[in-house]
Amino acid sequence: MSNETITTIAPLDAPLVGAIQVPGDKSISHRAVLFAAMAEGTSQLKGVLDSEDVRASIRATQALGADVNLTKQEDGSLAGRITGWGQKGPSEPQEVIDCANSGTTSRLLMGILAPWNIRVTLTGDDSLKRRPMRRITAPLMKMGARFEPDGQETLPLVVCGTSQLHAIDYDAPMASAQLKTAVLLAGVYAHGTTTLREPAPSRNHTELMLPEFGVPTTAADRSASVTGPTFLKAADVVVPGDPSSAAFLACAALLKPDSHVTIENVSLNTARIGFTRTLERMGADICVHYSGSAGKEPYGSIEVRFTPVLRGCEVPADKIASIVDEIPVLSLVAAHARGVTIFREVGELRVKETDRLAEIINGLEKLGVDAWVEGNDLFIEGQPNCESKPGLVFESHGDHRLAMTWSLVGLCGKLPVDIVNFESVAVSYPQFLSDIERLAK
Repeated sequence: MSNETITTIAPLDAPLVGAIQVPGDKSISHRAVLFAAMAEGTSQLKGVLDSEDVRASIRATQALGADVNLTKQEDGSLAGRITGWGQKGPSEPQEVIDCANSGTTSRLLMGILAPWNIRVTLTGDDSLKRRPMRRITAPLMKMGARFEPDGQETLPLVVCGTSQLHAIDYDAPMASAQLKTAVLLAGVYAHGTTTLREPAPSRNHTELMLPEFGVPTTAADRSASVTGPTFLKAADVVVPGDPSSAAFLACAALLKPDSHVTIENVSLNTARIGFTRTLERMGADICVHYSGSAGKEPYGSIEVRFTPVLRGCEVPADKIASIVDEIPVLSLVAAHARGVTIFREVGELRVKETDRLAEIINGLEKLGVDAWVEGNDLFIEGQPNCESKPGLVFESHGDHRLAMTWSLVGLCGKLPVDIVNFESVAVSYPQFLSDIERLAK
């Protein structure tokens, strides 16, 4: 394609050493922006991630009538105020809302718009238009919302909301924080108690943040409930660092000899740091230190040292939801481990920004590492001394997690690699490369 760019990632001249902070958590940033837009009054936000995905949520809330005044801070984050539409509800926009590459924006908006008598068209880029939306529209239709065209399972879709939304008791077919959040946000305005149960625990940022906005929420390991109708009230939110971004720095430190990195002020939500436990099971020298909490979100630091000997492990299905975004980079670590690593029930990777499951296998094959799928299980047979070969080119397919993963092959190895569309890292971690280079000085 003519708009594809190739970035050469060269090996680092020095180990990664020092302390660093990663940008604000993407999941929490989305929710802070969207919940503040829904709320009555003016919310103050700090530490919001300035990335393409979060900017999609900001533009959407402005199109729906929220007054957003967030400005860039010295640390690269966004801070300021958002005055929400509150009890009068969102305005029907004149234009289509473009969610760009952000699955979180599109899916959460469906739940936000469902309880209001308006029609809103949601669309996105080519990648987002391929991602499944039926998992979101199905429960919302049970609550009384409609979507046009009828039966369509991908964007673009028209959300046809209704003020007569009713509560549901729903067994989700998969563990998905986006699905859970969409249903709960619709349930805030529905009549009765809405309960959603999951087959495995998913991220719980919504259950932790809704009470901060004045909405009582009942949460257990695999279920969550809200009782409506009620309304969100303005709140102040401080967003901690993103553990998914931290995972890439942690894995880089593990793979680059003589490295010792501390990632500070990062979210230590137990639903988000499954990657640290997976790396521990591989024998990695990694420690988590708790410092305090921002609202109900725990935060602290993650300390990692180069670990010359890693071993394969098996990650059971019920742990996958807590590491789903980190599986690409964990797969690269597994490629350097002794023995076989198995990730159970990772079929969800097929419907991310690209087919991550296929791309992990393709990328590892370039390193001479055998990886294969049996059913929905991913197997990786590690080669502890695997090295890059001259002239390797990795395809990111515009997927930020893949772009960062394959960049570690060049950064932590002995030969440069080329990555197609590396700039997709801007979706979640715009300063990824500069942070890595800063630690290597």
